[in-house]
Amino acid sequence: MRKNAVIQAFLVAGLIASTPLAQAASNLVYCSEGSPAGFDPGLYTTGTDFDASAETVFNRLTQFERGGTAVTPGLAEKWDIADDGLSYTFHLRPGVKFHTTSYFKPSREFNADDVLFTFQRMLDKNHPFRKAYPTEFPYFTDMGMDANIAKLEKLDDKTVKFTLNTVDAAFIQNLAMSFASIQSAEYAEQLLKAGQAADINQKPVGTGPFVFKRYQKDSQIRFTGNKDYWNPDDVKIDNLIFAINTDASVRMQKLKAGECQVTVYPRPADLDSLKQEADLQMPEQAGFNVGYLAYNTEHKPFDKLEVRQALDMAVNKQAIIKAVYQGAGQLAVNGMPPTQWSYDETIKDAGYNPEKAKQLLQEAGVAEGTEVSLWAMPVQRPYNPNAKLMAEMLQADWAKVGIKAKIVSYEWGEYNKRAKAGEHDALLIGWTGDNGDPDNWLGVLYGCDAIGGNNYARWCDPEFDKRIKQAKAINDKEQRSVLYKEAQQILKREVPITPIAHSTVYQPMSKKVQDFKISPFGLVSFYGVSVGK
Repeated sequence: MRKNAVIQAFLVAGLIASTPLAQAASNLVYCSEGSPAGFDPGLYTTGTDFDASAETVFNRLTQFERGGTAVTPGLAEKWDIADDGLSYTFHLRPGVKFHTTSYFKPSREFNADDVLFTFQRMLDKNHPFRKAYPTEFPYFTDMGMDANIAKLEKLDDKTVKFTLNTVDAAFIQNLAMSFASIQSAEYAEQLLKAGQAADINQKPVGTGPFVFKRYQKDSQIRFTGNKDYWNPDDVKIDNLIFAINTDASVRMQKLKAGECQVTVYPRPADLDSLKQEADLQMPEQAGFNVGYLAYNTEHKPFDKLEVRQALDMAVNKQAIIKAVYQGAGQLAVNGMPPTQWSYDETIKDAGYNPEKAKQLLQEAGVAEGTEVSLWAMPVQRPYNPNAKLMAEMLQADWAKVGIKAKIVSYEWGEYNKRAKAGEHDALLIGWTGDNGDPDNWLGVLYGCDAIGGNNYARWCDPEFDKRIKQAKAINDKEQRSVLYKEAQQILKREVPITPIAHSTVYQPMSKKVQDFKISPFGLVSFYGVSVGK
């Protein structure tokens, strides 16, 4: 107990010294699994980045309820939708303050100018701030929002209006997603004048429940509770520290030792021992996710359907699920989980058939011993607890049919950057749903607009794309389901990916942690969370 108290005191000493607190500080250390690439949510697509920025520093116009998929008011108190579904008017929450930090002191409250800056920067490639800090916004463009938002207007300081080109049935849900976090226009102007626009990604300023203090790559991120937060019930922690460690076994040992109170992604082999720890709790729920293998259809030999079919048949999924997920996963057949509405239950897997795979490769003219790169993620994610082991098993499976796979990995941020650029031949990746809508799977992961973003297969099928775009522009759920099921049939037929598993999500934490909610979207949020005695 004394040793743990000393460690805990050491971790938070810097924060306590710099932040005078009226009462005993409430401190929470979160053992996170990776370093964020930056703190501007619009630039990224991974949970590691969003947890350290969107879920702490920022808010959005609309937000998801904690632990659920329902949309609730955020920085917008309410909104009106036109009868034709093409315009949305948001009435902004009064009295919201941006963070005061060592590098920025706001002179006004949050207003419509901040909403305009946030979205105009994503919409306009010639926006002054974007020209000063050249960036891309993969989520925004993957979802086609850059093409669909026709106009954004400030009606007054507390009212903004979005006009769309076509109906987007998931627009309100999309605005609740991490990438749509609202930035301070005033802070951006200060950075622009100082010639330091890139600091928006390293020294974030938001309206969220926690204020950014400092970041040491691969070590820790420090935040303090926002005492001026517009919903004070959401801020029950004075000092929040992300202690970064990519090794799952080390994270679990730190949790057991009381060096952190919350962590993520336990190894399946550790589940039983964690459940037996008297001081720990481990809630679980079915994962709204899929782990899969993406084939780069722009690289030979993956440009041939027969090759993709062959390698899909060569994968022994059941063996992978047994070894990698160790009972905490179910076999994936489709490109999204069965709990997503519009899932097509009629779709069947080709099944494990190495002999048929060999035959298809021979017919496609692929020589035995052909070399390909197989990329394995360096971090654990909810959809893949051990990508290295999975890659090794895939390597062995493919060797049996004459394909020699070289396993490649990079640091997580570099992995994503290079993968989006299409450097890989085949790649292990996955997805946890972001908003409960089918387009968040079929459009974001496999649509033509998502090439260069989350479409790691770099696959563009006109018939598939036609259906998902038609479905997105219809509000009727039954009509949308018909189109999405047709799209799923095309996806399965063309094999740009091999779905492998849907995992169960476990959330290890101290019994002292109260009111933590598991996000169906795979995010880690400390809104409303407290640490008891």
